Amino acid sequence: MGKEQFIGSWKLISSEYRSDDGEVIYPMGRQVQGRLNYDDKGYMIVQHMSANRPRFASEDYMRATPTEAQAAFHSSRAYYGTYDVDDKKGTITHHVEGASIPNWKGQDNVRFFQLAGKRLTLTTPPQLIDGKHRVARLVWERLD
Repeated sequence: MGKEQFIGSWKLISSEYRSDDGEVIYPMGRQVQGRLNYDDKGYMIVQHMSANRPRFASEDYMRATPTEAQAAFHSSRAYYGTYDVDDKKGTITHHVEGASIPNWKGQDNVRFFQLAGKRLTLTTPPQLIDGKHRVARLVWERLD
């Protein structure tokens, strides 16, 4: 199947993070929003965030308070780059060129995928989040 099965735009339906001990957290809340786009040339871009992000007090975003800036950072993720699909392993790898989390630049983000109708579920390998190893599970719905 390859990349063809992913090409298009996807809307985020849900996002959860499960730790080794079974604890489930929702770092961006239970209500999330986002877009994931894959094109036929092998480029991708993703952004997801809390649906209920508080506004800054000032319209000048450079004047956000440290508390406002921290809340904004923790409630949003974005990155872009290229992607490859390995149907045998059931993985899609995002080769990150730029990201809202600076440490992600230059890394490969491997995601296990499941496609069912218009739904795409991406699951990460365990990653360190808030002091625990957690597996993120994001469910997307095809828009086009």
